[in-house]
Amino acid sequence: MSEYDVFLADCPARTTLTLVGDTWSVVVIMALGEQNRRYGELLERIGGISKKMLTQTLRKLQRNALVEPDPPGYRLTELGSSLLDVVRVLAEWAEQHAEVVLTDRPAAV
Repeated sequence: MSEYDVFLADCPARTTLTLVGDTWSVVVIMALGEQNRRYGELLERIGGISKKMLTQTLRKLQRNALVEPDPPGYRLTELGSSLLDVVRVLAEWAEQHAEVVLTDRPAAV
């Protein structure tokens, strides 16, 4: 396994963090971690996501070998499944601290 320095602009690990660091990728990974789902089921399960954003997110996750088509729907790959524990911890932290984060924000400058 190679060692990377995420503080370097061209670090491959940093690029990977960017991939999985957006809200929709995390939520899609969590939804598919519950069970394989059809496109319409993902739309129903993930509140607030548009069809366009879901399509873009699924394509991005497929390009990066985290999700694959499983006709008639989608499933996590082995690599995608390996992210589940990390994503769940992040989501749990967000749920536990959402109120504090949202109420302790300074006024917009």
